[in-house]
Amino acid sequence: AAFGWVVLRQLRERIAIERALHQAHQTLKSLALTDSLTGLGNRRRLDAVFEAELKRAHRQGYPVALVMLDLDYFKLYNDRYGHPAGDQCLRRFAELLQQALKRPADLAVRYGGEEFTMLLPDTDAAGAELVVDEVMQLLRRQAIPHAGSPLGVVSASAGIAVGHPAQDGCTPESLMAAADAALYQAKRQGRDGYTVAAALAESGG
Repeated sequence: AAFGWVVLRQLRERIAIERALHQAHQTLKSLALTDSLTGLGNRRRLDAVFEAELKRAHRQGYPVALVMLDLDYFKLYNDRYGHPAGDQCLRRFAELLQQALKRPADLAVRYGGEEFTMLLPDTDAAGAELVVDEVMQLLRRQAIPHAGSPLGVVSASAGIAVGHPAQDGCTPESLMAAADAALYQAKRQGRDGYTVAAALAESGG
């Protein structure tokens, strides 16, 4: 009986250790996919789900929208107010993105620097525009001072691309390229706004 009790205790300890190791592994995996500054997903997180979302959209026949967003004149903001203030600004913008996303499948990530991305499954151009409009309005209401911007406050520009995997065979790369081109078009048009990319089939994507 004593031997059996010892074996049982060792078994329980081993199970507890394995559970702890599994939890630690999951925590590390989560941290590897999370941007430490904003708490959003990072570029790795986007890469991890993008292809799967497009395959699901292909099977079920719905569109996928990708939005690239960039804070305007952000280098000037950092230069004038300092990097701690810049970090706080990025955190506040990340919170606005989370606030604008309504569904569990929607994903916002910090793509790098002051650039952010939103992946919106089962969303057409009109739906993506509604989300981006909300982000812009939320940011304007914050009225974060930015003396280096012609507007006097922090603003953002965005580019929207919509793919229909079952129709145009879009890829993560083609959607990214289209959204990025739309973002830079929005910047050329004066910033503090967004543009929608032409249909991928029309643009050769």
